[in-house]
Amino acid sequence: MSASTWSVTPLLFYLLSSAASSPVSISTSAPPLPSQILTPSPRPTLLPSLPSPFLSVPPPVISHADLTEKVRCPLTMSPSTLVVRYGDPVMANCSLQTLGFPMLGWEVSMAPPAPTQDHFLVWSVDKMTEWSIKPMCWALSEQGGQCDIMLPLTVFKPPDNVSISLLNHTGPVLQGHSYTLQCTVQDVAPVEHLRVTFYRGQTVLNQTKFSNNTKKKPVTEILTLDITPSEEEDEAQYWCEAALELGPEGPQHPPVVRSQTLTPMVLFGPQIACPPKLQVREGERLSCEVRGNPPPSVTWFRDGQIVALPSHSSRKHSGKYTVSAKGLEQKNFTVEVEVLSGSGTANSCNRYFLMAFLLIQSIHWL
Repeated sequence: MSASTWSVTPLLFYLLSSAASSPVSISTSAPPLPSQILTPSPRPTLLPSLPSPFLSVPPPVISHADLTEKVRCPLTMSPSTLVVRYGDPVMANCSLQTLGFPMLGWEVSMAPPAPTQDHFLVWSVDKMTEWSIKPMCWALSEQGGQCDIMLPLTVFKPPDNVSISLLNHTGPVLQGHSYTLQCTVQDVAPVEHLRVTFYRGQTVLNQTKFSNNTKKKPVTEILTLDITPSEEEDEAQYWCEAALELGPEGPQHPPVVRSQTLTPMVLFGPQIACPPKLQVREGERLSCEVRGNPPPSVTWFRDGQIVALPSHSSRKHSGKYTVSAKGLEQKNFTVEVEVLSGSGTANSCNRYFLMAFLLIQSIHWL
């Protein structure tokens, strides 16, 4: 039975109950004298105003007493708020706290229970299959009029899938170039409770909420974030997650769906870390740090000739050198090498011998 049919039923039920409880007199009394006719009361008697799509009912006259009765509506809802996953069962109890309301009912588009003269009425659904539903419990007053109370109800659905990708790009990325991360959240509801967060490792890069979007049915949201990778972010893990923030009435563990990780390789270099003037001691190795991805090939030149750097330098190795590194591009760097007198290897051995001697002496004193 539809909700509109139930909106007429309470009025008929109440009128029939009132007629059955009042005795009917079959005697005919004499017509009243003109002096016995009473002036109509200025305060009209109100019947419950129950709109129906099949009847055209003029709007009721609302008196001050009716407004007071509306404010003091003695209905209680348990629970007062409902958050339910789509497809799960729902149950709520509406109850009266005082007398003077002979009928209690629910106005709801899904499985409305029959009105009752009891002091409570339960609305239950085995499987919630509506996204936008506004249940309302009502009670008729003996003085005429109706009071009601709404049940705030949120129907939610976690995303089917959350994924992350680079927009219009695959493979490695170049240092210093701009790229766009794209996070796709598929079929989530309601979107007004959705929060989407971008991460690099455990660092939050960006967070977006949709509190101004009032769509109740599932939607797919696509969010983007611009990044400029650096060499320090080579093989950094990017990912995103979608969470439904449903408040204290929601699940104890709010629905959170995380994407896979995206680990782009960052191409950079070559980079040559070497001072313009390099001093080494005799016996030490001559070298400069060259970095890059892919690893660059390194060639040393002296006086225009390719040379191999000595592992044990001597004074004759002093002079100007050019290091050529070839990776994503080719870079050349000139360095002046000065080999100082004094063996680096010998100095190292002397230092280790002194440390060993001091350690032996310390043990002997203990």
